[in-house]
Amino acid sequence: MGNVHVLDHPLIQHKLSFIRNKNTGTKEFRELVDEVAMLMAFEITRDLPLEETTIETPVTTAKTKVLAGKKIGLVPILRAGLGMVDGMLKLIPAAKVGHVGLYRDPETLKPVEYYIKLPSDIQERELIVIDPMLATGGSANDAIQSLKNRGAKHIRLMCLIAAPEGVEVIREAHPDVDIYLAALDEKLDEHAYIVPGLGDAGDRLFGTK
Repeated sequence: MGNVHVLDHPLIQHKLSFIRNKNTGTKEFRELVDEVAMLMAFEITRDLPLEETTIETPVTTAKTKVLAGKKIGLVPILRAGLGMVDGMLKLIPAAKVGHVGLYRDPETLKPVEYYIKLPSDIQERELIVIDPMLATGGSANDAIQSLKNRGAKHIRLMCLIAAPEGVEVIREAHPDVDIYLAALDEKLDEHAYIVPGLGDAGDRLFGTK
């Protein structure tokens, strides 16, 4: 089964409290999500492989470490996932960014891709699917499946907060995908909102209702 990692770094937890607060306005909310995404990127990349290289310092020649192997791809799920991309790019500026837009057909209840644009080499990349909320798990499940259908082999999922129900959906459907969260919340309510949650991440990021 894919592992669930709750990133309990004090700065992440501190900033998440303000993100949850209903009195936090759009500008501050956006900045906090950006900051938490950057801190989460620091944690999620902890196991990236390194290789040795030789450089010239102003003093002498030194053996040092640089990133080896897999390149990173960030794949936000539209639209709320966009709010976390810039923060991650501050730490991983060489990452390529793909986008996935999905909606569920109200008749068939099947996912419909209305937009997908990915780096051409996703098969070789370590992909991080990004969505602030993992509620029912429907969107993340569909996005991960879309990537796998196109040949992606290494996928992680990164969310600010999740409900246990959504986590179980992903673990059942995609046991190879590790999940990274800032918090695992209590449950979903009858309207499929995460409790205690933070409301609608897209609306709060973009000032819509």
